[in-house]
Amino acid sequence: MSDEPGTTLPMFPLNSVLFPGLSVPLRVFEDRYRALVHHLLRIDDPAERVFGSVAIREGYEVGDHGAQSLFRTGCRALLTEVEAHADGTFDVVAVGLERLQLDRLETSGTFPVGHVTPRADPDTDVDDDVLERARATFTAYRQALSEIRSDPYEGALPRDATYLSWTLAACAPLPLQERQSLLEADDAEERLVLVTDLLRSELRAMNVIASLPATEVARTRWSPN
Repeated sequence: MSDEPGTTLPMFPLNSVLFPGLSVPLRVFEDRYRALVHHLLRIDDPAERVFGSVAIREGYEVGDHGAQSLFRTGCRALLTEVEAHADGTFDVVAVGLERLQLDRLETSGTFPVGHVTPRADPDTDVDDDVLERARATFTAYRQALSEIRSDPYEGALPRDATYLSWTLAACAPLPLQERQSLLEADDAEERLVLVTDLLRSELRAMNVIASLPATEVARTRWSPN
């Protein structure tokens, strides 16, 4: 499926923000999204089983409020695993590919279809100080969080600036609006500066309420569809 302007993609809105490179498990039970999965499974090449995802704004439901309930910046995603159940539902896994801009949403068919435009990250150099501050802040956050619950990330952090920015964005347990702001950041440097500031705010809050990251109290429950 080509990624030129005017491209259409099946759309699966989520109550969470999907980032490039992030794998996400989904429970698919609504008729329209079951139809979407059936549509993707009819595509012979597994590498072409691609759909779009945008986050649902807090306080909205897609069926009641239509396109205004959705953020416009989202992510292309590849369906990688599918488990079908006897009741017609699915458990699936998808991985984020690259960003997209949702220009228009059609809901008249058996599943939502979006008219989308790609939003690639520009290939720009990131200041070494920005990289160092981001790594150091996330390391401090991991250490603080380890006293409360499991480490949000395993292994060494990526060296590539863009991949690092997406990794930190995905690992940071932030409210929906802040996660969306990370997805919408213009480039890796802006994203790293923003996630560093957000994680520093988390660290300050955790020093006040040591038993729980502050964003836990504000986080909404995630229902994929």
